[in-house]
Amino acid sequence: MKRGKFFGIGVGPGDTELLTVKAAKLLTKIDVICSPRSAESKRSLALSIVQPILDDRDDDYEILDPLFPMIEDKLALNTYWNQAAEIIAKKLVQSKDVGFITLGDPTVYSTFSYVAKRLKELDFEIEIIPGITSFTGCAAAAGISLAEKDEIVVIVPKVDDRLASILEYGDTFIIMKTSRHSEILEEIVSKDKRDKSIISVQNCSMNDENVFEGFSKDKKYLSTTIIKFDKITK
Repeated sequence: MKRGKFFGIGVGPGDTELLTVKAAKLLTKIDVICSPRSAESKRSLALSIVQPILDDRDDDYEILDPLFPMIEDKLALNTYWNQAAEIIAKKLVQSKDVGFITLGDPTVYSTFSYVAKRLKELDFEIEIIPGITSFTGCAAAAGISLAEKDEIVVIVPKVDDRLASILEYGDTFIIMKTSRHSEILEEIVSKDKRDKSIISVQNCSMNDENVFEGFSKDKKYLSTTIIKFDKITK
């Protein structure tokens, strides 16, 4: 019996209309949709993005919603990833294709990669459908360019001492989830004497999208700050 295929499907930053044509077509026919949640009581944002497409389907499909809590305990996380891979593998051996939907792009800070590694070791076929990343969506919302000519772009998933050590070598810094560390971020950036522009975007491409100058100081989870430095040091 032919085994199913495992797809990583990027669903973009939030707006259903920002799904790629390929992703949208796949979602109209795939057998199983894997939509992880960060908490038992929390609905998947990725699922809400694709729901309008699923609502138009006239056939049966299945949704898996494994729990991937936002914790730092690597041992515990491994257990969750192993459990998810095991559940997905059972569907794949039944000849069902499974699509793992993820915000943005599956290759950028996505939990898809941890599950995909485990399924690859079991020789399952894997295909990645790229999606619009949150930070390119944020740049578009702000109406700015992320990079020109030979400018260096740095993506920062977590603000710590590493940022201070590399700040002078980059031209554009994309700081993810800035609401969790805005104070230390502002302190580090203020020490760089170059002229700079700072733009933050919250809930990119959603109904309550907010684009403004400066750092994001409230606790909205989907917050990204883009810092662009002038090349000439004053």
